[in-house]
Amino acid sequence: MAALSGVRWLTRALVAAPKPGAWRGLCTSAVAHSVSRNQAEDMRVEGAFPVTMVPGDGVGPELMHAVKEVFKAGCVPVEFQEHYLSEVQNMASEEKLDQVLSSMKENKVALIGKIHTPMEYKGELASYDMRLRRKLDLFANVVHVKSLPGYKTRHNNLDLVIIREQTEGEYSSLEHESARGVIECLKIVTRTKSQRIAKFAFDYATKKGRDKVTAVHKANIMKLGDGLFLQCCEEVAELYPKIKFETMIIDNCCMQLVQNPYQFDVLVMPNLYGNIIDNLAAGLVGGAGVVPGESYSAEYAVFEMGARHPFAQAVGRNIANPTAMLLSASNMLRHLNLEYHSNMIADAVKKVIKVGKVRTRDMGGYSTTTDFIKSVIGHLHPYGGSNS
Repeated sequence: MAALSGVRWLTRALVAAPKPGAWRGLCTSAVAHSVSRNQAEDMRVEGAFPVTMVPGDGVGPELMHAVKEVFKAGCVPVEFQEHYLSEVQNMASEEKLDQVLSSMKENKVALIGKIHTPMEYKGELASYDMRLRRKLDLFANVVHVKSLPGYKTRHNNLDLVIIREQTEGEYSSLEHESARGVIECLKIVTRTKSQRIAKFAFDYATKKGRDKVTAVHKANIMKLGDGLFLQCCEEVAELYPKIKFETMIIDNCCMQLVQNPYQFDVLVMPNLYGNIIDNLAAGLVGGAGVVPGESYSAEYAVFEMGARHPFAQAVGRNIANPTAMLLSASNMLRHLNLEYHSNMIADAVKKVIKVGKVRTRDMGGYSTTTDFIKSVIGHLHPYGGSNS
């Protein structure tokens, strides 16, 4: 249990943010700098919080545009430093990766889109997205799956949290051909990282006032690998007697989520299972377009969509749903201790959805991305926003 003492900062990682500097007024002047496509496009705002922005692939740039428009209308004191990293648009290189890492390490906070990973093998097993997360040690991915008032789905009033370890497991990029036609893909499970993610989950449950943590596994088949993960969760659970602890096999968990998702509160699981469950659970409340996500290390916080999809088929059609990205941006502002602006944006998004007049196609409507952005901006007014 010695490894547990090394993660005292976990609770701080959930809520800690850079100390708010003295920014002048709710609406400071912004100066846009036009630079080449290969450089970052920075919005310089005096006294604002610097945040790294990586638009990613697919509709990522369109969603980031939505965030910037809403932030501008709401006079949010954030300075975005844009960096483009894409394997499918030939905008990925060691130099660009280093630039993104340097920006993230300096700013500590980032808002990113989906960096799509091609299936073709080109000599490198680890994608740029995976390498980025490993180099920053973004071990904890948190996806809050919550029903949106006014938008009916098969299951309503859902409120559960999925916590995924995302630096090892099946995504270790350790594959090789041991003999012709025989591929070995290694799954890595370590005690240190299993204990770390388990403690993160219980700290999260304690901090957020939640009652139960469910460890999801496949220890009946992978007796050593998932067995170690399960053992670590059980050991950590003993340190939190006020939090109820349960275990569930991954296949049963998928069925239970569809049949009766209300039984779950906080779920913690290894990498691949978390990826699958994130997407399954997102579908319960409306899809990838409405669920925000975030990833944490000891020092850094990255905000993104909960279910990572590039939506390449929607590129340039002005139909992407910006809800998830705007809610992620709102969570980012809360992390920066900008509670006023965080609540302003989250409330505006939820009001638009609750009223129901402006909905994108994935939510059964016919509105464009632009329509949604304008409607959100219109609902910022009670908080002092503007039509500009």
